Amino acid sequence: MAADPEFEKLVNLYYRDLYRFGLSLTGNEADACDLTQETFYTWATKGHQLKNPEKVKTWLFTTLHRRFLQICRRRERFVHEPLDETADDLPHVSIDVVHRIDARTMLNLLGQIDVTYRAPLILYYLEDLSYQEIAQALEIPLGTVQSRIARGKIRLFRLLTEASGPL
Repeated sequence: MAADPEFEKLVNLYYRDLYRFGLSLTGNEADACDLTQETFYTWATKGHQLKNPEKVKTWLFTTLHRRFLQICRRRERFVHEPLDETADDLPHVSIDVVHRIDARTMLNLLGQIDVTYRAPLILYYLEDLSYQEIAQALEIPLGTVQSRIARGKIRLFRLLTEASGPL
């Protein structure tokens, strides 16, 4: 059976970005690979239903994120914590701490943040999606994206300051 050149082109265009998104969500290379492959499998079986071909990237990210959430729901129920509305000021992170952070450290810190905040942060900072594209990919309102990114930054900065001890 001959390979579909359009499918191969799509894989070549988006595999790395989807894998990186999956790795950022799971913190595990094998799980990220599985999520990425499942996303492309879903595309192969259901991609023809997409009415606007310009939205394929958003569709792929949405599909990967949905599958990740399904896996999380099977593993355990999410415990919802009340949001800390008192955290108006971001802690100060000195510039030397920022220079000492490497990609592995950043992935580890992102892995400690609840997926509710992690996914929008990853899509914004690592995948360079706009707030509107994130809202579409995660199927949440634009205002929710903005608030989750803001709250996610607060959580990330707190983790950064905790990890900024002497190296």
